[in-house]
Amino acid sequence: MHFTSEQRLDGDVLEREFTLGEIPGILWTPESASASAPAPLILIGLPPLGLRPMYPRVAGRARYYAARYGFAAATVELPGSGDRPRRPALEQARADLRRVMEAGEPVTDEIVDALVLPLVDEAVPEARALLDAALALPEVGGPAGYEGGIISIGVRMAAVEPRIAAAGLYAGSFVPRAVVEEARRVTVPLHVLLQWDDEANDRQASLDLFDAFGSREKTLHANMGGHTGVPQFELDAGARFFARHLK
Repeated sequence: MHFTSEQRLDGDVLEREFTLGEIPGILWTPESASASAPAPLILIGLPPLGLRPMYPRVAGRARYYAARYGFAAATVELPGSGDRPRRPALEQARADLRRVMEAGEPVTDEIVDALVLPLVDEAVPEARALLDAALALPEVGGPAGYEGGIISIGVRMAAVEPRIAAAGLYAGSFVPRAVVEEARRVTVPLHVLLQWDDEANDRQASLDLFDAFGSREKTLHANMGGHTGVPQFELDAGARFFARHLK
């Protein structure tokens, strides 16, 4: 992790941009974080829109976690997003998805697999490398949480990464059948958000995924509204969920 810039936000949150190898990312830490009192870490997953377009929303959540609950938060750019090199196969899968959705045709398993599985296979090792680097900092400590982003990446992280103690997941993206099977191996506490009227999401598929999770503690928060209509109060509900399990 090589820090490239830093700034103080609202006087009590330190925001540092970094590169992890060639991957850009951002780390937020509360003023209270120190080697003697390290801040618990939340990894924030990104959607494929990219870090810069999503910065206001992601930074807003990170600043809230840091200032209100004393959490550190970190994120990295997804493969094929932002300024990272394009992935031709991923671009083709996105084009295929747009084509069938605009035509009102069903989204096939083949399109979903091509769109999601290669991204999960590449993004999860990068997220684990971010976890390595962030937890090596004296002011950041474990256990860690994972929240947001593409839900299939969160499922894989929760299934394979023992340092993830809790996960807050957003139902709102296509999920391959293989990832649903992986969900049965997830045992950490879960807080899952679902927009009931999400125009781009199969509600029943989201409910089936929730049912598949093997966690004994799993909570589904379903709200009326479309994909971008998550109520503001859910931010605090998610933060309190992490406070229960990371502190």
